[in-house]
Amino acid sequence: MVAALRRHAEEQPDAPAVTVDGLTVTFAELHERTEVIGHALAREGIGPGDRVTIALPNSHAFMTAVIATLKLGATPQPIAARLPLAEAAGIVELADPALVIGADPHDHPGRRCLADLSELCVAPHDEPLPRLPLRVSSQWKVTTSGGSTGRPKLIVGTGAAVFDDTAPPDYLLPTDSVVLIPGPLYHTAPYAISVLALVHGNHLLLQSRFNPEAAVALIDRYRPTFALLVPTMMQRIWRLPADVRDVDMTSLRTVFHMASHCPAWLKRAWIDWLGPDRIFELYGASDSATNTVIGGREWLAHPGSVGRVRGHDRSGQGETMITDDTGRPLGPGEVGEIWMRPAPGSTPRSLVIGAQPRERDGWVSVGDLGWIDEDGYLYIAERRTDLIVTGGENVYAAEVEGALDSHPGVRSSVVIGLPDDDLGQRVHALVEVDDGVTEADLRAHMADRVARYKTPRSYELLDQPMRDDAGKVRKSALVAARSAGTATEGR
Repeated sequence: MVAALRRHAEEQPDAPAVTVDGLTVTFAELHERTEVIGHALAREGIGPGDRVTIALPNSHAFMTAVIATLKLGATPQPIAARLPLAEAAGIVELADPALVIGADPHDHPGRRCLADLSELCVAPHDEPLPRLPLRVSSQWKVTTSGGSTGRPKLIVGTGAAVFDDTAPPDYLLPTDSVVLIPGPLYHTAPYAISVLALVHGNHLLLQSRFNPEAAVALIDRYRPTFALLVPTMMQRIWRLPADVRDVDMTSLRTVFHMASHCPAWLKRAWIDWLGPDRIFELYGASDSATNTVIGGREWLAHPGSVGRVRGHDRSGQGETMITDDTGRPLGPGEVGEIWMRPAPGSTPRSLVIGAQPRERDGWVSVGDLGWIDEDGYLYIAERRTDLIVTGGENVYAAEVEGALDSHPGVRSSVVIGLPDDDLGQRVHALVEVDDGVTEADLRAHMADRVARYKTPRSYELLDQPMRDDAGKVRKSALVAARSAGTATEGR
């Protein structure tokens, strides 16, 4: 990966490499910056095998820190820049990095911390710095997941910082083109695809923070051929006024979405807008044994599916099965826990630190529930921890959220189960709405879309989003706050 980035700097020095909020650095500038910072990090003692925690927002500095770390044969470990101190401290303790970039030293006693890259003392020199020796990081990424439990865990990629330049890029990425990744880079997919995009010579477009109108403007101005989105972004873009959204989108050949459930109505809207051959979905947690990918045309033939399971490498196909709570395999159409295993003989794509995977005879589960149809296509029902059991009936929050989100005045929604003495759990909805939308409007909308027992019994109407820019939300914290009687009042 490092050799490829150096080659781009030599062969196309003036080509744009990274644009963040309209400011661009070229491949030559990126190479020079990462060499300087790499030398400074080396003077700090960073070397092969070390981990470097990077707590910076989406920025040129973030990408500089990542590439400089890789140039030293060390491993970048991105985390969110604005984590609560207790959570950040727990992650840092678990990761045990040699350096934390983007943190106050008082926050992590006994560890080397830098507030930002400007704190690196770069000694003046009369001659150009020597090129850093070519080193290959044995683990090119370590990312963090809190999951539904809120306990941090590290997802350690087992792959070294190398790639096969004779094979098509992963994730259907282009080469020598333009790639839009507006999501937070501390998440696995935005981080991985951003690095791979640069390695393959692409111009990388980033946003310091996702803004739907600005994202559309980037597409109109820079003409990317690839975009990585999550359903939350897709919905916010789709909800833009028609005149704002009405730009030339023909440059996009691949829109990849992942990370959370995409309501069928929203998926169909994007397929109708851009065409089925440009919409792709990946299902698979960063710590799952394998994943699935489905294109828009295939999805139209199997609406709601996330595709057939496949291995994470090219050695063959992975496998999937559905079981009940006792481990008994279930038949087509029966909802149960999803278990996956990679192709025989393939290397696990990640290791987990800080949690024990659910494993059974080589099969691994991340706790999702779903079913397989007669043709072998997988469908996701819910995460096991998000399943709501009310009055003995199973309610899948994703289904209720999809119905709520289809209301034209709803920007986003989160559905949770709250303790109830009579029902066990009651369905509660937190809904970000436009001005003028009332609870009565939502109740009327839902009456025709889901069964009565699935309809929320209580609502909170909000004027700000609950999900982050990656479409993530910690439902366990929402349940705990409301179960303790500390729920915020609706507007």
